[in-house]
Amino acid sequence: MTPSASSTPQPPSRRIAEDLRRQIEVGELRSGDKLRSERALAEEYGTARNTAREAIRLLAEQGLVTAKHGKGVFVREPQKLFRFGSDRYSVKNRETGLTPFRLECKRQGKVAKIDVPSIARERPPADVAERLQVPQDEESVVHRENHYFADDEPVQIVSTYLRWDEAQGTLLMQVKTGKDGIYGRLEDLGHLMTQVRDEISARMPTPAEAATLDLLPGVPVLEVLHTSLDQDGVPFEVSRYVHRADRTGLLYELPVER
Repeated sequence: MTPSASSTPQPPSRRIAEDLRRQIEVGELRSGDKLRSERALAEEYGTARNTAREAIRLLAEQGLVTAKHGKGVFVREPQKLFRFGSDRYSVKNRETGLTPFRLECKRQGKVAKIDVPSIARERPPADVAERLQVPQDEESVVHRENHYFADDEPVQIVSTYLRWDEAQGTLLMQVKTGKDGIYGRLEDLGHLMTQVRDEISARMPTPAEAATLDLLPGVPVLEVLHTSLDQDGVPFEVSRYVHRADRTGLLYELPVER
């Protein structure tokens, strides 16, 4: 008979990691506390030093501890989630003069930074071409890629796609797009956002995404494929948001249709 999962002995490293995790959860180990050394943990639990090292690695993968070079391993401070939802495109938020990301950082007392590594005319991915209603086999879009940081920690990647025939020769091709950002310039072109469609999924990151977001092994991402529709129901912008799942929550408050 095959033993059940509950009766299968745990590897010693996982047993140590779970006991340390319990100590963190109940407050025996607090944020900023230094963990015992690998040697001390090995002696305490009666294991090899390599086993203690593996237990610490498991805790780091779970985001519970962080290593500081030359100082040791410390319990991490619980991280607040960046929450984005149905109000991120509201006129009320735009009137603050801050983008949704900068506003969320301000609420948390963090410093926002946004890099724009590329703005280029491209052939769109298939899912973008379908939603933006442009040819996939032509360079029919402008792709703006933004990387977002909070206190220099990477938080999200945003790839925004706009129709080339509308964006060419405008501030939409520049890093600084002026008051109200790209949505202000799109309104100048006659597109007033009246409806949004967000398609949300969870997945593992690509190697490039994991490197850009500085993700620990095993941390997934949340992908939001966003489509903006104007007053005539015409899609005029598609953005792919790739969020760190360990730093981001999505909050939507929607009316119930009857």
